[in-house]
Parts: sequence; structure tokens; C-alpha cells
Amino acid sequence: MENFAAVFIVIVLLIPLYAVLIWTYSEPEKSILFGKRWMFKEEPEPSQKAVRYTKFSSMTVMIGLPIIITSFLVDVHILRLTPVVLFLVLIIGAMFIFAKEDFS
Repeated sequence: MENFAAVFIVIVLLIPLYAVLIWTYSEPEKSILFGKRWMFKEEPEPSQKAVRYTKFSSMTVMIGLPIIITSFLVDVHILRLTPVVLFLVLIIGAMFIFAKEDFS
């Protein structure tokens, strides 16, 4: 019964987080500038690399977060490495995004 309560609390707390992640993926320019528009006199334009990285990181977290939470709720020891793997995916993805040349 206590496992059901933990799962219920986690699901309820993840709903707003997933709403923010979906908004960040669908509107990366607005989410990058959220709360920072007052610092600029003119309308700022985020770079394409920043937009790509924002979309990549929000998608990675949307996929990786349930895996990480499941690994801690279920007693499978190999799944305990998922936070490290998610961190490495974010680092390697950032390297690929920032190393790519813009030819447009």
C-alpha cells in the first residue's frame, strides 16, 4: 500500500513538470526568454543552437525522467545507472549540437 502512495504522489507531482517540458519543447524561444525579457530594450532573438539544445534537453528529460523514477521505485539494480546515462546523453548531445556548423 505504501508503494501505491509513493507512485501516486510522484505522478501527481510530475504532471506540472511534464506540462512545462511540453511547453518548452513546443515553444523553445518563449521558454528560453521566460522571465528575462525585462533585461533587454529590444526583442531578443535566441540562436538556433540554443533553440535546438532546448528542444533536445526537454525531449531527453521527458524520455529519461520516467525511466529514472521507475529505476528507484522498482528494485532492479542495473536501472540505478540511468541518471548517469541520462547525464552523459545530455553532455554528448550538447557537444553535437554546439559543434554543428550553421550553413544557412
